[in-house]
Amino acid sequence: MNNLKIKLSIFINYFIFAILLNSVGTVILQVQTTYGITESSASVLEAFKDLSIAAMSFLVASYITRIGYKKSMLLALIIVTIACLGMPLVNQFWMTKLLFGAVGVSFALIKVSVYGTIGLVVKDKNEHISLMNFVESFFMVGILSAGFIFSFFIDDKNPQSTAWVNVYYLLAGLAVLAFLLLLTTKMDESSIKKETDVKATGDFEEMFKLVVVPVVLVFVASAFIYVLIEQSIMSWLPTFNSKVLHLPNSLSVQMAGILAASTAIGRFLAGVVLKKLKWLTALIICVLLSGGMVLLALPLAQNLGNEAITGWGNAPLVAFIFPMIGLFIAPIYPSINSVILSTLPTRQHGVMSGLIVIFSALGGTTGSLITGYIFEHFGGQSAFYFSLIPMAILIICLVIFNRLTEKK
Repeated sequence: MNNLKIKLSIFINYFIFAILLNSVGTVILQVQTTYGITESSASVLEAFKDLSIAAMSFLVASYITRIGYKKSMLLALIIVTIACLGMPLVNQFWMTKLLFGAVGVSFALIKVSVYGTIGLVVKDKNEHISLMNFVESFFMVGILSAGFIFSFFIDDKNPQSTAWVNVYYLLAGLAVLAFLLLLTTKMDESSIKKETDVKATGDFEEMFKLVVVPVVLVFVASAFIYVLIEQSIMSWLPTFNSKVLHLPNSLSVQMAGILAASTAIGRFLAGVVLKKLKWLTALIICVLLSGGMVLLALPLAQNLGNEAITGWGNAPLVAFIFPMIGLFIAPIYPSINSVILSTLPTRQHGVMSGLIVIFSALGGTTGSLITGYIFEHFGGQSAFYFSLIPMAILIICLVIFNRLTEKK
């Protein structure tokens, strides 16, 4: 089995889905101007994405080892290619809902498969947590690329233009290339294959039994809260840049890429640092620094003046500082995922990966809906100040999670 080619394949798959999944912030901004959709109505796109991820993950976690990781990823790439081609051909708001539903279903297949595959190509716990952070950092590189790719297709001179949907032709082409690479990659999944006569209900029962284990229960709470924080910021940062900081739409999308870049750097550095530093200490410091960034940056969004912003050169300071929060929130998610997976036997990684995706999706939807509501009724600054509450709760969850894993 060629581990290097397998790693390359999962990196590229993650890269493509990073662009598609996290373009939701850009699309939320664009549908407001293109189709005249309100903030609350646009926020449902996150739900279409995340709830489809959650529903599909519930099913796929029980069947994934019999379907096979490779076959599941190939199927996901086929589905998302068709959905991408449908966007420019239909060009309606309902199609954006269908697109994110399809992307959610596909990502459930991809993420559970990728997390399961990592267990096949690493030797120990330290290598597992390191590779997990590198994979997630590559995910953030995809998000960063998304901002620039989408902004290239946005017409600031004609805000109502639907030319931006043509970006999905490019994304469909990338998905086809990823499909061909994976198709030619050999994977040995014999170590996790289950007997074909095991009933599906047995797998569902195993999932339910796993989720009520105290260490898993605290973990899923931590994952839920983390993703609530991350997606509330990531999905609404382009709208914050546009409506609060008064940046042009294309620039709003581009500068939101700073968050992706800082998160990618943070996860890359974490892949090195966490080999030597205790994960709990590092993550609590990260959460505290994230809260500090909120308190430091958001006051800078007040009294910006009336100067027309035309580019990066005269953008307000807050547009550069606030997205740097990604440096500090970056290591949290992949680290807690790696800790819980390393605690469990390899045969349970598929089921646990499904639970990770389900509760992450629910957290993302909750965060986006809450932020969209606060944004519409109380303003963008209040929406982002809200993140301080789940940050405080997350610290408590991490401490409890650490105690339970040590006992385990």
